[in-house]
Amino acid sequence: MVLPAQAQEYLTKTANFLNAKAYSPRTIRNYIQELRFVFAHYSQLSVHDLRQHHIIDYLNFIKKEHGVGRDKCRMTASACSYFFKHILPTPYITPHEFYPKKEFKLPDILSVEQVSLLLSVTTNIKHKAILALLYGTGIRLGELRFLQMKHIDRGSYQLKIVAGKGNKDRFTILPKHILPLLEQYYRLHRPKTYLFEGQTPGVAMNDRSIQHAIRNAMVFAGFEKYKFSAHAIRHSFATHLLDNGTDIHTIKELLGHSKIETTMIYLHLTKQKRERLVSPLDVLLDGK
Repeated sequence: MVLPAQAQEYLTKTANFLNAKAYSPRTIRNYIQELRFVFAHYSQLSVHDLRQHHIIDYLNFIKKEHGVGRDKCRMTASACSYFFKHILPTPYITPHEFYPKKEFKLPDILSVEQVSLLLSVTTNIKHKAILALLYGTGIRLGELRFLQMKHIDRGSYQLKIVAGKGNKDRFTILPKHILPLLEQYYRLHRPKTYLFEGQTPGVAMNDRSIQHAIRNAMVFAGFEKYKFSAHAIRHSFATHLLDNGTDIHTIKELLGHSKIETTMIYLHLTKQKRERLVSPLDVLLDGK
């Protein structure tokens, strides 16, 4: 994709600005990619000539022609919003107008029984350690990739997450039952730098390799129709904590959420809450 010199100049300026503000490499990569697509779509225009209706038209274009979903549109909107707010402010564009309407969807979760089955049928020690850590600690897949042995606090049963989402450090719980599994895994694989490494020693395991391992484990456990992901395991961790009586604010800190509203979604999923519900029709008819 060849861009006009001016557009390329603005991409470089944006990347430099994001890097100086200590945004994560993933965010920088995503923002630059989305802006590149927008600039290429309007390659006949100067970047200075772009207006709000151009961005709206582009969002409608990718939805109609490429069938993209809300997440993709939101990423594009985020990149454009940042660009026209910080890099090229213009009175003709109101960045917050780009964002698609919020959707409320309950996340997929595994039951306790399903997690138990998943772990019991996974015989690959590395894959089992990955699944156990995701469920036992609630960390994100991207955070799991860069875990190191020094982040494991055996004495306090804590796991330190370094530069998690939002470039924030935090601690989460470390299950005592996972330690023998991690010791067995370590003796077998002897990772050099990161806890989970790929084919090259000292290089963190690739995102796709981890996702592939999780998908294979789900298929082997007979869960392929549910399309459970790494994030579904994280959702299960939070929901099962709530079921066991952990307060929502503690779960918020363990998950690394910046807003309590994000964590509140798990209140809709708790098993105990659902089991205590009684329909008013049942109350009426039981009383007769």
